[in-house]
Amino acid sequence: MRSAAFVFPAVKGIQAQREYYVSMVPLEVIAKIFQFADEELPPEVRSQRILNKSRIPEIRDYILSNPDSYVFSALTVSVDGSMDFQSVSDITPQVGTISISMTSRFLINDGQHRRAAIAEALKIDPSLKNEHISVVFYRDEGLVRSQQMFSDLNRYAIKPTRSIDILFNSREESSIVAKKIIEDVDVFKGLVEKERTAISNRSKALFTLSAICTATNELLSGIDLPLQKKISLAEKYWNAVGTHIPEWQKVKAGELKSSDVRRDYICSLSLTLVALGFAGNALVQMPPDKWENHLKNLDSIDWRKTNPVWENLVFVNGRVAANRSTQRTMSCYMKNVLLETVGMENG
Repeated sequence: MRSAAFVFPAVKGIQAQREYYVSMVPLEVIAKIFQFADEELPPEVRSQRILNKSRIPEIRDYILSNPDSYVFSALTVSVDGSMDFQSVSDITPQVGTISISMTSRFLINDGQHRRAAIAEALKIDPSLKNEHISVVFYRDEGLVRSQQMFSDLNRYAIKPTRSIDILFNSREESSIVAKKIIEDVDVFKGLVEKERTAISNRSKALFTLSAICTATNELLSGIDLPLQKKISLAEKYWNAVGTHIPEWQKVKAGELKSSDVRRDYICSLSLTLVALGFAGNALVQMPPDKWENHLKNLDSIDWRKTNPVWENLVFVNGRVAANRSTQRTMSCYMKNVLLETVGMENG
C-alpha cells in the first residue's frame, strides 16, 4: 500500500549532478510541516544554527505591515524520506509534481527564521494561509552534507551597505526623507556617496547617504509631523546649517576639493553630522525665528582637525573614535554650542 504523501507542483533541475525540485508551497503548509528540531543538540551534530527567536517578531511584522508588497526568497529544504517526481508530459519532462511521504523529515537548510515568522504571522492573519513561498527541495544525504549546504548557502551572502539599503528602500520613512533631502538641500546635491558607507580617496563626495540618514533621524526624533512637513523641516534645517559651514560652501563652489575637506576637517564626518542632527532636534522645536539665529554659533567653530578642542572629543590618540560614547559626547557638546552660545577654541 502506498503511504500518504504531500504532493506539490514542481520543476526539476540538475545542480552539481544532483536532482533538485522547485515548488510553490502554501504558507499554511510551510508553518505545519517544516519544523526546526535541532535546538537541544550540540553544535557539531546540528544541521542548522540555533533559531534566534528575537528575529522572528521583526520578520513577522514585516509580513503583516506589508500584505500587498512583502517579498521572500525561497526556503531551501532537505528531505529525509521518500520523494518521487512525476513529469506531466514528455514535451516538458522537467515540469510535474513531487510526492513526499508524510513520514519524511524536513531539514531547513536556509530560511528557518522566515518559516518561524510565517507561522507567527498566520496566527494573527489566517488569510495569509493561501499565499505561497517558493521552496527548493533536495534529497537529504546526511548530516555532513546538510551542514555543508548551510555553510555554502551563507558563505557568499553579503549584506548590502546601509547607504544602498537606504537608496533602494521606499518603504521606511527615514529612507524617503533622506533621499529627498540629498536632492533638494543645496550643500548635499552632487556631493553624496549613495552606495558605500565609506568614501574613497578620489571621490568628489563629501557625505555618505547613511550618515545623512542617521543625522536626519536624530534631527526629527520625537517630532510628530506628516511626512511632507518632516521633509520640509529637514530641508530647511540642513540648508540653514550649510550657510554657516564655509568648507561645505567652498566645495560646492569648486573653491575647495572634497578630498581636502575630508583630510583636513571634521565637518563632513558622520560623527559631526549626527551631532548636528542631535543638536538641531532641540533647535527646531523652537519658533523658526529663534532656532535659525542659534545656527550663527556655527560661524565660530574651527573645524580643522588640528583644533585641540577635538582631542578626546572626536579623536583618541590621533584617530577618529567612532563609537557610541564619542558620538554621545560630541552630540551633547554640539547642542551646548548651539543652545548656550559656547565659544570654541581656535587652533
